[in-house]
Amino acid sequence: MTDRPARGIRAGLSRRDIMRMAGLTGLGFGLSACRGFGGDDAEGDGIQLNMVWWGDASRAEKTQAALDAFQAKNPGITVRTEYQDSGPYKDKLATRFAAGDPPDLMAMRMDSLREYADRGALLDLNEHADLIDVSGLSDNARTLATVDGKNYGIPSGLNSIGFVVNKTLTDKFGVEVPDGDTWSWEDLAAFSREIGRASGGEVYGTGFEPATLANVIVFTRQRGEDFYTAEGSLGISEATVVEWFEMIEAMRSAGGFPPAGFFENVGSSPDQSYLAKGKLASQIIPTNNLLGYNAAAGGDLVLLRMPGETTETRRGQSIDTPALWSIASQSKHPTEALKLLDFLINDVEASKATGTTRGVPANGKVAEEIKPALAPDDQLATDYLTGLQGEQLPPSFVYPPGSSTIASTLATIATEVEFKRQSPRDAAKEFLEAGRKALGA
Repeated sequence: MTDRPARGIRAGLSRRDIMRMAGLTGLGFGLSACRGFGGDDAEGDGIQLNMVWWGDASRAEKTQAALDAFQAKNPGITVRTEYQDSGPYKDKLATRFAAGDPPDLMAMRMDSLREYADRGALLDLNEHADLIDVSGLSDNARTLATVDGKNYGIPSGLNSIGFVVNKTLTDKFGVEVPDGDTWSWEDLAAFSREIGRASGGEVYGTGFEPATLANVIVFTRQRGEDFYTAEGSLGISEATVVEWFEMIEAMRSAGGFPPAGFFENVGSSPDQSYLAKGKLASQIIPTNNLLGYNAAAGGDLVLLRMPGETTETRRGQSIDTPALWSIASQSKHPTEALKLLDFLINDVEASKATGTTRGVPANGKVAEEIKPALAPDDQLATDYLTGLQGEQLPPSFVYPPGSSTIASTLATIATEVEFKRQSPRDAAKEFLEAGRKALGA
């Protein structure tokens, strides 16, 4: 699987540059230059839909294969597809709406959905249950884009985050791979310390960006809080922010976590990662990026759940999505756009064409049906997501307007803590103050 989430990342930038540009940092990936989008629909016979997303040429090829199948089954409907690098996508989509030229079907970022929904720019899919079937989606997947009881999007695919451990390195240094069903954050610290000592400091036991929002959200939930509440406020406490930074700094001091600045210049693709270079024994990744990371790291990665899932106050992991499919409320062809969306979500042929390019199919029956044709790592990631969906997990709430500012602030403050220019406690106070201001609280 390749990870193409709603995060603005382009090759050639450092991971931390990417974080500051994009606002969301948990699921990094590199994209090649793609066609820009905008302009009027071309004239022609029948109905023409305009569909836009961010992605690369490989994703476009797979998407087109699915659309070819749709058009064969729906003569008289054609789909004009346009795609864009993830970085400029958000601004270009906003420009389309401001110009009164919204696409019919679009990939929607989780951190943008609320802004469009609050302006009435998106179709409430709950009002069209006769045209789009969501019965094959789990409750968590079905409600990812719910705002005030209305549903403004369907996951284009599902993912979560998990820890991967390089068994080649653990075998080399005689360190046991942790039990992913029972391990705690303290166990992670002990594991990372053992790897650091056994390797003579050549390999760090674990490493991840402290400001990666997806990671912080899991840690926060495990402490009985929500980073963002259902009402759209900031629910993380000062104590949790302090604990997060102090835990990472303690691992760094013990030699199990990389020094300050370690991730500054690493590229965003699996091939460029320190996991691939053998400098990290474990790392948090999006589950739908397992195939790429495992290939880059030598093929012996073990996928574990996040630490703390059975040792803390409550579960922290959730079912998430790299992107949503949304329909413009001002679409000239809403019925046909809904038919296309229903096809992409529920048709086995469509998912066989697209594979896992946008994550595990949201429809569980479809995911199971295409699984035998997937690569082994993609099958493993599918099983991981299927297992999670059968468990009692906390919901993922829609990000409120201002969340991009919050993510950027977290990245800046995390850097200050990393280089010891600010204490975890002072950083926590500053972050919460800035976060509440960004949300208008």
